[in-house]
Amino acid sequence: MAGYSLELCAGAGGQAIGLERAGFEHAGVVEIDANACNTLRLNRPQWAVHEEDLNKFDARCYKGVDLVAGGFPCPPFSIAGKQLGKDDERDCFPAGLRIIDQVRPKAVMIENVRGILAPAFVDYREYIDGRLKKLGYQTQWKLFNAADFGVPQLRPRVVIVAIKKEFASDFNWPEGKKKPPTVGRTLHDLMAARGWRGADEWRKQANAIAPTVVGGSKKHGGPDLGPTRARKAWAELGVDGIGIANEAPERDFVGMPRLTTRMVARIQGFPDEWGFWGKKTAAYRQVGNAFPPPVAHAVAAEIAKAIAIRSLKKPARKAREKVWQAELI
Repeated sequence: MAGYSLELCAGAGGQAIGLERAGFEHAGVVEIDANACNTLRLNRPQWAVHEEDLNKFDARCYKGVDLVAGGFPCPPFSIAGKQLGKDDERDCFPAGLRIIDQVRPKAVMIENVRGILAPAFVDYREYIDGRLKKLGYQTQWKLFNAADFGVPQLRPRVVIVAIKKEFASDFNWPEGKKKPPTVGRTLHDLMAARGWRGADEWRKQANAIAPTVVGGSKKHGGPDLGPTRARKAWAELGVDGIGIANEAPERDFVGMPRLTTRMVARIQGFPDEWGFWGKKTAAYRQVGNAFPPPVAHAVAAEIAKAIAIRSLKKPARKAREKVWQAELI
């Protein structure tokens, strides 16, 4: 085990899966959306899932966990969300910084959209860095593309890692060198699940990776594959992006098929056994807004190496474990 983690804005569990693969055990996860919380409980009933507003969450009982991770809402920094930054009511960085102060973990890992690196937010990034520096962390920001880690889509994500100064020199960003499969190769078996005769030809057409999957929000968006430009890119792969299907094409289907939620989940890097709670729109939104597990795994694995979990004295660690394990009851 790499150590204990507390995850904020956990969503459907994309980052959680990655942390788990890197050896972290979830002491607790926090998420406000009821459907996403039920997804987490469905897949990991042993986790302590806090269905709470992050702005009101008191994390003091988790003081001393090794890692605080989170995928804060993207709209404040995305073009679709009008890039209001700190003036957007959905900005969770202030709550996250408060929780980091309460917990004082060895490391912090936060992901967000590429837009947060825009010149318009340079002052806000300096504010975040300054707050973390005062708490004893060295902070690094890096833009990744999920495709470099074997995820079959063009998905840029920014990861912020803050590590206590005594561990910072041992941290290295992962190098993504894994070539992703095409959409056709990734989804052929799911497309052919009901005997669709056109599955083999479709696979030949879907011979590239996908554009960025989008999930929309409760205010905007729905179960479709994005705006006009994204739908055009999907059409070039032989996919109708105007909606999400309930099931794979039937035997004699003619035309461009739509993806199911399960298909989109596989494109995001979720394992097939990971279930999603809720109706189609709610389930798809969870998938579309997720952090691809392979990228989360790669970064978390490097954090686990750097913070040298076993350096914590056993008596002190056992005392804290009793508190965290109590959250699972």
